[in-house]
Amino acid sequence: MALLLMGVTMASAQSFDDHFTDKTLRIDYTFMGNASEQMVALHGMSWTENWWGRRVNLNDVPLEGNGDLTLYDTKSNEVIYKTSFSSLFQEWITTEEAKQVTKSFEFTLLVPMPKHEIVAEVVLRDNTGKESRLKHYITPDDALIHDLSAMQSLPYTYIHKGGDSKECIDVVILAEGYTSEEMELFMEDAKITAKEILSYEPFKSHADKFNFIAVASASKHSNVSTPQVGEWRETAVSSHFHTFYMERYLTTSNIYDMFDIVTNIPCEHFIILANTDTYGGGGIYNSYTLTTAHHRDFRPVVVHEFGHSFGGLGDEYFYLTEDNNDEMHSLTHEPWEPNITTLVDFDSKWADMVEEGIEIPTKVTEERSKNYTVGVYEGGGYRAKGIYRPTDVCRMRNNTAKRFCPVCERAIERVILHQAE
Repeated sequence: MALLLMGVTMASAQSFDDHFTDKTLRIDYTFMGNASEQMVALHGMSWTENWWGRRVNLNDVPLEGNGDLTLYDTKSNEVIYKTSFSSLFQEWITTEEAKQVTKSFEFTLLVPMPKHEIVAEVVLRDNTGKESRLKHYITPDDALIHDLSAMQSLPYTYIHKGGDSKECIDVVILAEGYTSEEMELFMEDAKITAKEILSYEPFKSHADKFNFIAVASASKHSNVSTPQVGEWRETAVSSHFHTFYMERYLTTSNIYDMFDIVTNIPCEHFIILANTDTYGGGGIYNSYTLTTAHHRDFRPVVVHEFGHSFGGLGDEYFYLTEDNNDEMHSLTHEPWEPNITTLVDFDSKWADMVEEGIEIPTKVTEERSKNYTVGVYEGGGYRAKGIYRPTDVCRMRNNTAKRFCPVCERAIERVILHQAE
């Protein structure tokens, strides 16, 4: 059956029950390609009872991301659900390796189960806005949608419960590199994680909108893999340092395993705690936070990485000089992250938060740094020149910062209220 070009018809007010049943549809995709071209392929689908995600603001997103999934009603062309994300694949295509080889990456999205046949459209965007697309039909009674509703879930514990899981934002904390004998240690680390995140605004003011759920995902080996020194370990989600040959970048490419672990557990966001004292981690918008739990900077780093994965915030630090060939962000395109800008379209960012009399670009002074004065400070997104940040000091720049800057706080709050009004 040929897919027709879908017109985007937005509904002004939608009811969850109009289009969806109280079940979760898991869609596994494969993202593949290289620096010059990218593709999306459908890997498989499965379903479980209960939908734990948002039931409000179904047809729009608070943040563009560099990818999105849109569900259309086949009869009316109406957008009935939309979510946005980023992925490790989209970071990889900006690397030197991607100019030499083609690779594939796993990616999974959870959506509510539709009542009737729909069309799903996945869009990936590179750092210049170039798009790759896949459209496919989803029929809820498709016999090849695997029924996982009877699968036994792993043991899990609510370590912070703001309310009912169908009304709150469920953040799952996974154990990575903790053996079954180390689960007590993991639980203590998970409690520290939730407490630390909820000590920062705007999470603190909206603590009643969050549930933090610790999942006892035991590993065969303690600690995680460090390829740069030849150490490979068997762990719950097979994470490793040296991602993209960057020593401190700790990630996992085993996304399907990650979602297998949380089958029949309330889950909207992931935090993965790595049982190691080696510094490192990573955070990918609407994918996962992964951070080391036993380094001295664990507390500020897990908050920083959750700023990436939950709020879609960009890194505000910089270490690259003008002659460094960094390609993570294009200087001729406005980045999608809400807290960095190339000034290509600054009005879409925090221009409304810059007080009259503040010069652009903004000069760093001791007083402005101390007061988190919002301006346009050069340096951010790993570049010393051409990318700008909202304040001189912020949790997205400094491990010593006491808070997120006002621009980041506003961006995070928009995501919170979009998911749980």
